[in-house]
This record gives sequence, C-alpha cells and structure tokens, in this order.
Amino acid sequence: MSTANSYRVAPAILPAAGGIRGVLSDAFWRKPKLLLILMLLPPVLWLGVVYIGSLFALLLQSFFSIDEFSGLINREFTLKTYGDLLQAANLDIILRTVTMAAAVTLASIAVAFPIAYYAARYARGRWKALFYLAVMLPLWSSYLVKVYAWKLILAKEGILTWVLAKLNLLWLLDAWLSLPIVGGNSLSVSFTGTFIVFVYVWLPFMILPMQAALERVPGNLVEASSDLGASPRQTFWNVLLPLALPGIVAGSIFTFSLTLGDYIIPQIIGTSRLFIGQAVYSQQGTAGNIPLAAAFAVVPIVIMGLYLWMAKRMGAFDAI
Repeated sequence: MSTANSYRVAPAILPAAGGIRGVLSDAFWRKPKLLLILMLLPPVLWLGVVYIGSLFALLLQSFFSIDEFSGLINREFTLKTYGDLLQAANLDIILRTVTMAAAVTLASIAVAFPIAYYAARYARGRWKALFYLAVMLPLWSSYLVKVYAWKLILAKEGILTWVLAKLNLLWLLDAWLSLPIVGGNSLSVSFTGTFIVFVYVWLPFMILPMQAALERVPGNLVEASSDLGASPRQTFWNVLLPLALPGIVAGSIFTFSLTLGDYIIPQIIGTSRLFIGQAVYSQQGTAGNIPLAAAFAVVPIVIMGLYLWMAKRMGAFDAI
C-alpha cells in the first residue's frame, strides 16, 4: 500500500450536528441577520438602556425642582431649575469652565502639533516606537498619582520654585502670581496651575489623532508647495493645517469635553472658585439639589452637541 493511500480522506460534507447546537447552526445559516441581531443586542442594550437611558433620566431630573422649605424634590414639570442655572453665580461657573476648556484645547493644539508632525514625517523605526512609548507612558500611571505629583511640583516649596530660584527668575513667577484671576499664593492654588495640569493630562489625546491625520498627508504635497514658491508659513496654513484638521478636531473633542466635565483636577489644584464638575458634585452630594446638579450636567452635553454640529458644518469630519 502506498504512503498516499495510508491517509484517510476527510469527507466533503460533514455530518449534521444534532441537538440544540445543530438547530441553532441551521437557523443561523438560513437567517444570517438573526445571528447579527444576537451579536449586536448586548452592546445595543448597554448603550441604549444604561448610557442613553441614564442621560435621559438625568435630563428628566433637570425639569424638576427642589422645595426650598422641605428640601424634597418636587416632581412636577417646571423650568424653575434652569432659571436658577441662569443666575449670575452659576453663569460665572459655566463661563469659567468653558474658558478653561477652550484655553486647554488651544494650548494642547499648539504643543501637540510639532510633536505629531515630527513623529509623522521624520520618526522611523526605533524612534517611532520611542515616540509612542513616550506619549502613552503617562496614560499607564494613575490619574490621581499624576495630579498629586503635579501639586508637589507646583507647590510654593516645590521643584519648579527651586529651579526658578536657581535661575534668578523667581521674580517672574511672583509677578505672574500677583496678577488677578490667573494668579494666587502659589501655582498649586491658581488657575495657571489648573491649566498646566489639564494640558499635561489631556495632551496625549491630542497628539495621537493629530499624528494619525498628519501621516495621511502625502509628502509630495508639501514638496510641491515649496517648489511653487510658497513660504513655510503659506505651506502650513494652506496645505498642512487643512489636511490635519480632522485630527485636530478629533483631539479637541477629547480635550474640550474632558476638561468640561473634570472635577478632580480643580478640586486638588486650583482656587475655591468652582467648575461645572465641582458644581455637579457639590449640588448632588453636599446641597442635595439633584435637579440643579442635573441642569449643570446638561450644560456640557449641549455645548459638545453644538461644537460637533459646527465641526460637521465646517466639513471637519469629511476626511476622517
């Protein structure tokens, strides 16, 4: 007997599986849409019930009000809570948060662009791996550890003050801290310190989308722009920036929205003036005013909805 005939040839058609397994296999084969529905059902239920359902419940709470005498929630439809939200003190919280989120986003773009451009155009092999490691490494450490580390760095007796004293630049820090709004007793209890920590924590979320967008920019377009006599500034504004805009928008969605909702960084590093996240926490936890806390929580949702609508109108998502 030859070697070829010593192996048994597998049958072309396998025998039918019996029991429940066979019934399900036949049903999924005849109706592939049924299998697709069953696969999508758990994530859709999670998104629809847990996420969207909780947001709807939050929105519903904002249309209730709290009784000023008993402190109980009056579950009758009213716009009184939104009227309270429009008071001067609450509007100041919203304006302060939006201003900080916009400043953090713009600073993140300015810092991230040269880093992302270098990684997309020049980094190769080992250097690109080192770039990804350097960007991702801060994300592997604890959020609270990073914030408290920055509190020590920015403290009045911290390393930053020590470095500036050695460079005879302590007068510059004192002059900055003496300014209204942005200043304070030290960087760790000032809006400037809050801004620095926000930029540091959210910077990777800006670098990575921007680097991915810049990698899709053909190098011959930059060379052609230079050959046609465009200056580096003209090449940046007319070639690089429009093509990198999808990545910038994607990164700004992260930095802007995360800054809008964060309450831990302003709680640890900053002044006693509240941000939206702190207002939600204090109204729900300390004051027990859940309707006003819900109204505050609706503000970032509305702002991000308007931002995404404007970005879509500008065509920022067309190349994503």
